[in-house]
Amino acid sequence: MDIDFPLVLVVLTFVTGLIYLLDVVLWQKKRKIAQENLPENEHKLPWLIDNARGFFPVLAIVLVLRSFLVEPFQIPSGSMLPTLEVGDFILVNKYEYGLRLPVLGTKVVALKDPQRGDVMVFKFPDDRKTNYIKRVIGIPGDTIRYIDKQLYINDELVAEKQLANLPPYNLFEEQIGKVSHQLIEHQYSRNIESEGEWTVPKESYFVMGDNRDNSNDSRFWGVVPDELVVGKAFAIWMQWTEFLSIPSFKRVGGIE
Repeated sequence: MDIDFPLVLVVLTFVTGLIYLLDVVLWQKKRKIAQENLPENEHKLPWLIDNARGFFPVLAIVLVLRSFLVEPFQIPSGSMLPTLEVGDFILVNKYEYGLRLPVLGTKVVALKDPQRGDVMVFKFPDDRKTNYIKRVIGIPGDTIRYIDKQLYINDELVAEKQLANLPPYNLFEEQIGKVSHQLIEHQYSRNIESEGEWTVPKESYFVMGDNRDNSNDSRFWGVVPDELVVGKAFAIWMQWTEFLSIPSFKRVGGIE
């Protein structure tokens, strides 16, 4: 069962904050009057109020940090190889593309727009719940064409420089926008369904995985509306593939 953690966090913060507020405004004065004749060591807070007072500040800080500043994610698949590996724990900048309300995702402060080459986290358009991570290839107004493993942006071929032959894959380097990054392509397979031409509409983005032949992306299900954008991935802070394995910090660093 999928748990909507942002929703749970918002509800818990609201409930504990409401109890805290009600205690300060209504219950605290009455409690002091009722306990004024009791020894000081018997002046105890009710269990519910005591826990609300303790948890509310922590929950509020976590909510603000996670919703508006930085949120951690774990990479579940190999669609972004070699840039991101399965088990990478990454940090996502939540304010780079504007401030959004938690749970609702409504943008309340507009800042920068996603740019070609950014590694972006977003909600999967087909269910609007699952977090996906891909590279931005096209921005509003762009024409994207992908034919026989060749990528064209606005009719210009994106050049690839081969770095290594690693059967059954080839390792390439390409530049999207201002970002130079690596990608892998299968030497022997060609998926006709991934080929085509697309025009990116307003307030939408065309995204692809760096593992070009093993990525479920805009080539198959279309563009990402701006309202589903979560943030920009900017760093790897840990690598942990299995629960019983030892976390590794060899891959710590920025994301290109």
